[in-house]
Amino acid sequence: MTAISPGALHGLKVIDLTRVLGGPYCTMILSDHGAEVIKVEPPQGDETREWGPPFLDGNASYFIGVNRNKQGIALDLGRPEGREVLRRLLEGADVLIENFKPGTMEKWGLGYETDLAPNFPGLVHCRVSGFGADGPLGGLPGYDAILQAMTGLMSVNGDPQTGPLRLGTPIVDLATGMYSAIGILMALHERKTSGRGQYLDMTLHDCGMALLHPQAANFFLNGKRPTPPGNAHPNISPYDKFQTATCEIFIAIGNDGQFRKFCAQISRPDLAQDGRFTSNGLRLINRDALTEQLTEVFRMLDGYALCDRLIRAGLPAGPVLAVDEAMAAPHTVVRGMVSELGGYRGLGTPIKLSRTPGGIRTAPPLFAQDTDDVLLRHGFSEQEIADFIASGTVYRTRRS
Repeated sequence: MTAISPGALHGLKVIDLTRVLGGPYCTMILSDHGAEVIKVEPPQGDETREWGPPFLDGNASYFIGVNRNKQGIALDLGRPEGREVLRRLLEGADVLIENFKPGTMEKWGLGYETDLAPNFPGLVHCRVSGFGADGPLGGLPGYDAILQAMTGLMSVNGDPQTGPLRLGTPIVDLATGMYSAIGILMALHERKTSGRGQYLDMTLHDCGMALLHPQAANFFLNGKRPTPPGNAHPNISPYDKFQTATCEIFIAIGNDGQFRKFCAQISRPDLAQDGRFTSNGLRLINRDALTEQLTEVFRMLDGYALCDRLIRAGLPAGPVLAVDEAMAAPHTVVRGMVSELGGYRGLGTPIKLSRTPGGIRTAPPLFAQDTDDVLLRHGFSEQEIADFIASGTVYRTRRS
């Protein structure tokens, strides 16, 4: 999808020191909608550049998927000269986002309270970390799969046969990126009143915990440990995957009225009158008996035609598609959820604004490809840039 406007966040300047996924996903959300994002990589580069195959121009799909619309430079922030370059970049910046181990920025003389807030009072500083700086796990590293395990998410995924199962997408990293983008925009909104920036303490741990719905709500109310339900829903029935003659389908019936309508659509109105199934609570108690009945009905039907008929009747149903099938689906195309620009192909933005739509403006940067342009714009001379490169402060090629 070609962007047709500067974007809702045009004029916002973001300095992005993050690597891997949570932070870069956050800044891609901002850059998709017009924010100027300067991605500052370490000399060895963002490690996800190597998380492949597949690769394009030497960069892995994992990096390409979350770093479009950004300008790329490389600094050695371990050197005092590198930190001075960073301070120059922060002049006029609205947001600084980083995912260093808690305490690193403070060690470098870039702590929020002691250095950044006094020198850049309007700056919003977002830190993404595994566990935060305080608490028994404060300062320790965090990774998506480990946090899926530790927050209980794995324990409610899978089924009794598999046991706890990691979600196929890095849901904690992605959720942390989204929550961080929301938090940054909240802080920028508040700045309009106060004139001051603030510090955001975003952790994989907290964001992973925040995803535990309805399991946490159920536990708080009944005190029972949630178990992995497979494809079924812990609170609703029928809400499950079924095999048909042509494909697997998913049915999600949310209330008693829908259930009666659903039974009529599948030519089994008798199920709606069965005393075991007349309310959602009863259907949950008698889930196995209902599942047996529906399995028998569905196995002789064309799943694609059935789902189309049900959803057009206002009943939630859909075929279970593989990723390649979902990408090629006509609705995906109409909604602009696949974007292309030159050799780049990726997911489109799900945020659809009427007057200021976002989208792809530039492909993900090659390593340090915008170094000269960014530094010249920030007042450094060509000789200073050459000296930075000679001293190992600025890099044009990746350090091995």
